[in-house]
Amino acid sequence: MNLPNSLTVVRIVLAPILVLALEGGSGAVALTVFGAAMATDVLDGHLARSRDSITTFGKLMDPVADKLLIGGAFVCLAVIDRIDPWIVTAIVAREVAVSGLRVIACRHRVVISANRLGKAKTAIQAVAIVALIVAPNPAAAWVDAIVAATVAITIVSGLAYGISYRTRSRPTALRAVEAQISAPASPLS
Repeated sequence: MNLPNSLTVVRIVLAPILVLALEGGSGAVALTVFGAAMATDVLDGHLARSRDSITTFGKLMDPVADKLLIGGAFVCLAVIDRIDPWIVTAIVAREVAVSGLRVIACRHRVVISANRLGKAKTAIQAVAIVALIVAPNPAAAWVDAIVAATVAITIVSGLAYGISYRTRSRPTALRAVEAQISAPASPLS
């Protein structure tokens, strides 16, 4: 277990603590826990790349940690009436769809890596969570603007992953079809 992987585990541990702090109405604690968790996200990625210590565990668990943290925060914020549930449903649905797409892509030996749009999505989601925690009025115009931008980039980035998969998997699918066409016919056919 290297340092980046340890930081990923710390983020996984912080996710339920964040939920408890939000449910308990402790905005200051929630904000501190969320800030610490997001810092581990930035730091573990930087350390893994700079030290060339990217591991299978990290590739698998880093996105899981992010989804637990961000998803847990949004669901809890909906439960305590800081954000509309339909917005959280859209955000969580996108995460499930992209995760499912990655599983399908993996089966076709296509890797769908995080892209800049996906990283921007995570950043604006973090900003939205902070705004929803600290805003005295979660329905204030400035909070609504951040949440609207979050929904927009969440959906657009999800579509971008779908397009990326389609574009990258098409050559693989075409090669498979060509191989079947050029294969000698079975004597039983």
